Amino acid sequence: MKKAGILHAELSRCVASLGHGDLLVIGDAGLPVPPGVPCIDLAVTHGVPTFAQVISAVLSEMQVETCVMATQAGPALLALAPLPPRRVDHADFKIACRSARAVVRTGEVTPFANIGLYAGVTF
Repeated sequence: MKKAGILHAELSRCVASLGHGDLLVIGDAGLPVPPGVPCIDLAVTHGVPTFAQVISAVLSEMQVETCVMATQAGPALLALAPLPPRRVDHADFKIACRSARAVVRTGEVTPFANIGLYAGVTF
């Protein structure tokens, strides 16, 4: 058993398997998951777990090179990004999700609480 870090086996495996430039999406409870893209569903009920909790856990283990968020996301959500995000319309964000290695669904119910994290390298 792991002592620390991400304990959810599927999420831990996903983060560990990312290569440079791979996209991992963390989304709110309503973000549609494109056909063929794996969904790691963490949602238990409205607000559990929160977007902030999940992004914090993922960022503790993932090297991020760049990120993307919808222009409709508010300042509180932008503050959770690990670096200034590229901003795109929400419709374009959903199109970008088609190339994700996985979409992580949270219990967040704040509109536009979604981020695309592109993996970087540690060397």
